[in-house]
Amino acid sequence: MKALCWHGVGDVRVDVVPDPRLLDPRDAIIKVTSTAICGSDLHLYGGLMPSLKSGDILGHEFMGIVVEKGSEVTNLNIGDRVVVPFTIACGDCFFCRKGLTSCCDRSNPNAEMAAKAMGHSPSGLFGYTHMLGGFSGGQAEYVRVPFADVGPFKVPDHLSDEQVLFLSDIFPTGYMAAENADIEPGDTVAVWGCGPVGQFAIRSAWMLGAGRVIAIDYVPERLALAASDGRTEIIDFSEETNGVYEALNRMTGGRGPDRCIDAVGTEAAGHGSVDAVIDKVKQAVKLVSDRPHVVRETFLSCRCCGTISMPGVYGGYLDAVPFGAFVNKGLTLKSGQTHVHRYMPILLDKIERGEIDPTFLITHRGRLDDAPDLYKTFRDKADGCIKVVLTP
Repeated sequence: MKALCWHGVGDVRVDVVPDPRLLDPRDAIIKVTSTAICGSDLHLYGGLMPSLKSGDILGHEFMGIVVEKGSEVTNLNIGDRVVVPFTIACGDCFFCRKGLTSCCDRSNPNAEMAAKAMGHSPSGLFGYTHMLGGFSGGQAEYVRVPFADVGPFKVPDHLSDEQVLFLSDIFPTGYMAAENADIEPGDTVAVWGCGPVGQFAIRSAWMLGAGRVIAIDYVPERLALAASDGRTEIIDFSEETNGVYEALNRMTGGRGPDRCIDAVGTEAAGHGSVDAVIDKVKQAVKLVSDRPHVVRETFLSCRCCGTISMPGVYGGYLDAVPFGAFVNKGLTLKSGQTHVHRYMPILLDKIERGEIDPTFLITHRGRLDDAPDLYKTFRDKADGCIKVVLTP
């Protein structure tokens, strides 16, 4: 089969690789009908996440048709159309029974490697390093799905792939980010980053009762998309000479936003701010793993006793974070990979009822063979690229 494989920093190729096969009675083989390039994939593309190996198949946002299944997969039939959560969960461990599926303690075969870096291992992830399981990803023609009696989520035929594909990751991630922000009716919510997760976090914040939503970015197309709902306010941080903190203070009468969502993660741009420039230099020479410019801004900008939600991906230790501000302002921080299994039925219902049409996000479409070029387009934010969908 064809699959998109990582071969080094900035080097992804469509290779011919062996077809996946069933390895366990709880496995299924999915023929991929749609897959997407995620902002998190760019962290891999740029070599920022450890334990990738040349030839690893990327991609964790995918859906398709069940073409083969193990003897213990009784909830699916051959021919079922399913969306697959990017987090892999067994369904029966301590965390899965609590609905905390992204922390499943049975699905990562390389849990010891992850525990050395993080203290404990989260769940395995598709297409996202050997530290998180070494599972082949979904930017391919076929995928082996472990724990297929738990993960794949059947979707109705009257909805297109593009309407439901993002249930695999970014829609639940944006929604959980808004939920983790503990939004109360009328709250002012600031969202850093208007990429795909940020866009869903913005719309989810409105769904959960926000009174104001302020979107922060510097890419014109992303800011325009955020503002296209007619009520989201925007900050172009490249035009704020005194910085985002001062802009938010000005917009909130000096109090700061009630809730802050960091939908940027490890590759914050910062646009010339001193700390962001230092971060980039340190990361380039591998003195640090992450660029936490937005973490610092959220800690300083959020109002006292407010909540910060962090769906943005970070990989290691953060440098020069103003933790004194966090403690003395009485802030709350919530983060984590998304418990996708929990949110899929909730968000499918919102799609079916017409509360949201996830296709608003898609700007670029292509075949699997187009993936290397589209990775570059997405990374460079060229041609107005916000979200890429591929059809193998």
